Amino acid sequence: MDAKSLHTGNTNGGQDAGTGRNETRNEQRDRNWNDLLQELRVMQTGTQIIAGFLLTLPFQQKFSELDALAVVLYLVLVILAAVATCLMLVPVAMHRQLFGLQVKNRLVDAGHHVVGIVLALVGLLVVGTTTLIFYVVLGALEAATVASLLGLALIAALMIYP
Repeated sequence: MDAKSLHTGNTNGGQDAGTGRNETRNEQRDRNWNDLLQELRVMQTGTQIIAGFLLTLPFQQKFSELDALAVVLYLVLVILAAVATCLMLVPVAMHRQLFGLQVKNRLVDAGHHVVGIVLALVGLLVVGTTTLIFYVVLGALEAATVASLLGLALIAALMIYP
């Protein structure tokens, strides 16, 4: 029995790590994987709604009136939405490829990195979409102000707060 098992009272190979959980390493990996999949489901819904909104814009009468900056911002947002959506598929595709090979730890680690990237992309997508809307409705100064404030709030919420 190792020192950690003695410290936590866990003799079945599980880890407690002060969380009150008495689970094996495999149970912990399964829980972590399920948590990652749930996070992806939540992000996927929001991303799909924003992407759907963006994809309808060119079919609106006023879209042809957008200036070059608004069109570039729009196209960047469409690309961000597409990349974020595609990246959300990576952990699931990896799982399909590696299922049954006893590499859940690699899946969880890789999935964690992908979710971090997707989270950043979704954050940029939300800030960018809000900026585009403010740009079209109110103008460049208001859009820049909202983008700055929303970007700072997002950074604070995702980087500083946790």
